[in-house]
Formats: sequence, C-alpha cells, structure tokens
Amino acid sequence: MKFLTIMLASTLLTSVYAGNNPVGIFDDHTDVGKPKLAGSAAYDENSQVYTLKGAGYNIWFERDEFHFAYKKITGDFILTANFAFVGKGKDPHRKIGWMIRESLDDNASHISAVAHGDGLTVLQWRVLRGAFMRDPQDEIFAPKPGYQVIQVEREGKNIIFRAAQVGEPLQVIGVQRMKDLPDEVLAGLFITSHNPDVIEEARIWNVRIDKPIPENHDAYRQGWPGCRLEIVNIADGTRKVIHESKGQFEAPNWMPDGKKLLFNEGGSLFTIPIEGGTPEKLNAGEANRINNDHGISFDGKWLAISHSPQGSPSKVYVLPLTGGTPKLITEKAPSYWHGWTADNKAVLYVAQRDTAIYNIYKSPVNGGPEVQLTFFKTAHVDGPEASPDGKFIYYNGSQSGTMQIWRMKPDGSGKEQLTFDEYNDWFPHISPDGKWIVFISFPTEIDPDSHPPCKRVMLRLMPVNGGAPKVIAYLYGGQGTINVPSWSPDSKRVAFVSNSELSE
Repeated sequence: MKFLTIMLASTLLTSVYAGNNPVGIFDDHTDVGKPKLAGSAAYDENSQVYTLKGAGYNIWFERDEFHFAYKKITGDFILTANFAFVGKGKDPHRKIGWMIRESLDDNASHISAVAHGDGLTVLQWRVLRGAFMRDPQDEIFAPKPGYQVIQVEREGKNIIFRAAQVGEPLQVIGVQRMKDLPDEVLAGLFITSHNPDVIEEARIWNVRIDKPIPENHDAYRQGWPGCRLEIVNIADGTRKVIHESKGQFEAPNWMPDGKKLLFNEGGSLFTIPIEGGTPEKLNAGEANRINNDHGISFDGKWLAISHSPQGSPSKVYVLPLTGGTPKLITEKAPSYWHGWTADNKAVLYVAQRDTAIYNIYKSPVNGGPEVQLTFFKTAHVDGPEASPDGKFIYYNGSQSGTMQIWRMKPDGSGKEQLTFDEYNDWFPHISPDGKWIVFISFPTEIDPDSHPPCKRVMLRLMPVNGGAPKVIAYLYGGQGTINVPSWSPDSKRVAFVSNSELSE
C-alpha cells in the first residue's frame, strides 16, 4: 500500500553455470550414477509444468542413481514446488523431490526432501562424500503422508524442510545443519525409480527458486528484488508466470475485458496481455508518482489512482479507464485508494486525519465532502473494498491484536471479524461473483500493522461469509503482491506479484 516505489536495478535468479541441456529455469539435466535406463526432463512452456523420468536403484547408502534437473546456486535460497507421480508405479519407494548436492559425483554429499510413491515424505542426507547414509540418524520423517507441496530453504548452513498438503499452510518438518556443503551447490528436481529395470515418471509444477534478502535489508533504500507477474487458478492452485522484470512492479488489476492486466511500475501504470508480452504505458496525464493503490470501477469505466503530486503525500484521483487527465477527489493527504462503492459513485480509501491512526473514508467522485466510516484510535485498518452487491465493505484490521479480515455495513456499522488465526491477514478482495475472498497472509513474526516486501507469505481463499481459509499460493512477496482487486472477471483466477532476488 503506502509507499511510492521507484524502479531500482535488480535481477532475477540466474545461474553462473551454463549447462548443455537447459530445461525451464534449470541449466542442465542428467543421469547421476549411471543408472541402467536413461532418464529425461522436459518443460512445457505453455503450462509451465516439468516432466521428469528416471530409473536408478536408490538414493541412499554410499552412492546414488537418479535423474537430476539442476542449476548452480550460491548463498541462501528457497526452493518450492508441487510434486506428483504419474501412474501407479512399480515400487512404493520410488522418489521425487528437491535435492541440494555438492557435485554430480554419485557419492557426493547431499540433502534431499523426498516424496515416496507410498506417500512417505522425508528429509535425508549424506553428510560427507562417500559416507554411508544411516537409518534413522540421517533422516527426518514428516508426521503425515501424501504431501504434495515441498519446500527446502538454505539459511546459512541450515537446511529447513517444509511441506504442505493441498490447501494447507506449509509446516516446518525439520532442520538439518549441513556444515560441509560448499557455498556453491547444485540444486534442483530429481526422480529415481528404486528399481534399476524400471523408469518412473513425475510431474512438477509451480516451481520457484527464490533468493531471500537479508532481514536487515531495506528494500526501499537499498534495492528491490526482481518481480514476477503471476496468475493462479483458484480451483487447483496452478500458477503461470506471464512477465518478469529485474526492476520493481506491483499490484495487478484485471482489466474488464479479461484480456489484460494493469500494474504500476516506476510511478506509472502499464497494461500487459494475460499471455505476456510487452507492457504498454497507460496515459495518466501528469500523474507520474502513482503508487500501488489503484483500481477499476464496477462498471468498467473509471480508474482510481493514488498519486503523490510533487511535495505532497498520496491523494486519490479518478480518470477514464481508457486514459486521460486525472481528477482530484481527496484534497487532504495522505489518502490511499482501495475500493469503489458498488454504485460506482464513490471511492473508498484509508487516510490519516489529525492523528497517526489510519481510518476508512469514502468520497463521492462527483463532488461532496468525505465521510469517515471508522473511528479507531489505537489499531490499524486498511484495504477497504465493497462487495459487488453493495451490502458490505471488507477490510483488514488489527483490533483483535493480530491483523485479521473484517467486514462492516456501508455506513460503518455492524463490524464483523471473519478470520481467526495466528497469521496477519491483509487486503481482502471479493470475487466478481460475490462468492469468495482472496487475501494475503503474513507470518506470525511480522508486526501485525506492517506489510513489508520479501517475506514468506501465502495467498488464501475463503467463502465471502467466512469459513476455513484455503491456501492457493505459497510465495516470496508481501508489499506490492496483491494490494488491490486482482480477480479475473469470471472469478476463476487471481493475478499477483512475487519476488525473486536482488541484483548483484
């Protein structure tokens, strides 16, 4: 929400190693340990799904046999993906997962987050080159079977293993210190059949490799990481990256025709086809300090922006969606737009007026005084957005001690809390069909009144009247990810921004 961002040099994760057989984001793929039957790796650019095939006797004891799609990475990183075997398979101990390895030697030290054919999920490792792996000393078992989402993070010498079943938050399964792994490692996807005479197959999707910034890094002053513009299908959680940049961009809106997205970058607004392509700048007149609070009226005719004119904090303006000269709506500042009323006659925003506390206001777009809707004196509120039927205004507030999702009647009465968990939930967005809310959840250690960039966050979905939230995306992001309404017109998909890594 609240910060005008400028474009800063950064870069997406790239490898320092050029392989002979690149596949997707990986530099190379190969059989390790000379399995009897050759494996393979393929990447479908349209679906962004990887298919791995491989044989091999095992990944265990003093040497391994498997197929590996990998890239060389240094420093800390986060590896996340969904995994599924294809077919029933021959051996319940067939394995897929993430692997971090010192080299391609078959007896190299490594650590692997492994999903077995029978549902067993394990972190296993070989401490030193050529060492025999011990059972159970060199493994950590997950408490439940059948995890589909596997995440491995390296933080210094520690390897953190997380996993989740579909729709659930990631759980920390275990942490293992690998003090002898070099700073530069091979990290990637693997498959082994646990049977030298059999080739097994697996699909892997939502594959992301992120490099977290240091906790003390100030992204606004020291540089913003690269960004990906993504679309997620809410029914099955499949994601597609449609645009990447070494610089900073934020907060996609879905255009009314369903064919393009609108986002802010460097103080301006751009549109891009949902299939990807070259962004086109939208004419916003002299407004060249637009932040990540912008959105489209329910009738698809108007665009509201939050713009900081020279020497002033953010104010709210409206202009035709086709482009034009912005009209000032809020004389007072700071004011940050977040929603339209269902009748398209007023804008909803958060603002500071006479105190440091943000409250929710609305102003008519055709003239008239602003109306204060909340009167909190201690806690924080943000993200007001009207439901399509006009019956409620949804928002996030920290009145209960953590940031949760709330709603109230259009006049500010009848406040009702909708989420009740340990996470800090921000920016509720209501689907056009009025059935669902999508919002971003920050981890428990984040200040409830803060929504910083570059954190391990989730997008979650729940019924509009409340209920158990379901995770639809695990990502590295936060500020700028989903600050504004970002549903597709058919209520089937959501657009958002994730982060990757800082430039060198």
